[in-house]
Amino acid sequence: MKHSLPPRRDFLRYVGTLAALSAPALQAAANEKDKVTFPPIYDKSEKPEQTEPPGDPWNERVGIAIVGLGRIAVNEMLPAFAESKHAKPVALVTGDRAKGLKIAHQYNIPESAVLDYRDYDKLGQMPEVQGVYIALPNSMHLDYTVRAARAGKHVLCEKPMATNAAECRKMIDACRKAGRKLMIAYRSQYEPMDQALLKMVQDKKLGALKEFISVNSQNMGDPQHWRLKRALAGGGALPDVGLYCINAARFLSGEEPSEVIGNTWSTPGDARFREVEESCQFILRFPSGFMASCSTSYAAHKSQMLRLNAADAWAEMNPAYAYHGIKLKITRVVEGKEQASDIQIEEKNQFAAEMDHFAQCVRDNKDVHTPGEEGLQDHRIMDAIYESARTHKPVKLAPPPGPTRGPAPKPEG
Repeated sequence: MKHSLPPRRDFLRYVGTLAALSAPALQAAANEKDKVTFPPIYDKSEKPEQTEPPGDPWNERVGIAIVGLGRIAVNEMLPAFAESKHAKPVALVTGDRAKGLKIAHQYNIPESAVLDYRDYDKLGQMPEVQGVYIALPNSMHLDYTVRAARAGKHVLCEKPMATNAAECRKMIDACRKAGRKLMIAYRSQYEPMDQALLKMVQDKKLGALKEFISVNSQNMGDPQHWRLKRALAGGGALPDVGLYCINAARFLSGEEPSEVIGNTWSTPGDARFREVEESCQFILRFPSGFMASCSTSYAAHKSQMLRLNAADAWAEMNPAYAYHGIKLKITRVVEGKEQASDIQIEEKNQFAAEMDHFAQCVRDNKDVHTPGEEGLQDHRIMDAIYESARTHKPVKLAPPPGPTRGPAPKPEG
């Protein structure tokens, strides 16, 4: 018995309904279907419990190739996939195949997907790889980003984006030409405590911003480490850890500096700092009168703090910039008395958060929050700081030609 075809108008209505269900809408519907809920058991005096929203089914997650198996990839990013909801590791690129096979076995990655750097371009023949996470020495970011874009892959690149602004522009141009996304791994901008502080600023809860003070230092020990080689790192403490101070001052204030003053120092005779600076102190002046005073070092005990001084209150993060354990304190006058409040926010994995944002933007074809333009702007500032340190003069900075950030990531829930 033949089934009659639906009337044409009903068919068109059906097609129109499918078209209206965009990828994000379909994904939201799928997540709602898989959501697990429990009836409340606590009294209203208690904080409501929350069940984490479901992740994507494994076969629908965005496949990521990890390029470079150093500390940040092995100790932080790969374990973060356990907390990811939208991404999965599907390939590894490394110069040490024995190490690569050990890691592949841990993450259920087939041995055939463990590539040598010489075989990097074969990623273009691997449809399961939709994006790459580049965790290589800074001077290699340009080449591996350009080649990934040519292979049709989206790119999440570790910071600093490159070794100078000129390299950043080439990376942006290559990804734009290939129609691929380029995101820089500014994990702090995806971290809940930083996002809470940013919202306070945007909601005017602190009053007008006046001053940003920050220190980011660590004591390097191995003189042969690649971070102490100019050809690989491009610089010393400034691009590696000082960059966090620059980026935080920019994204928290929402402004771009118009002038910088910089100074660098290396202890004479210290074998660690034959090629790169040991420390850097710099001031960023912003058009509104807001000012950032920052210090960074490769030869001081680890210190990670920032303070945001504003007209009605000050906010302090100590530690700031850390992988775990970030703390936020707000101090203001309440009913004539100085009151300090420790802000309590549940910690979430920063690496999983940034990876999931990248994966969602790839899946839904959305603009990333921290694109190449964000990395380029920080390099323009660092280039100016180095120029100021060299000439012992302030250096003026023109504003960036356009926006440096895309839409803010939305919390899942």
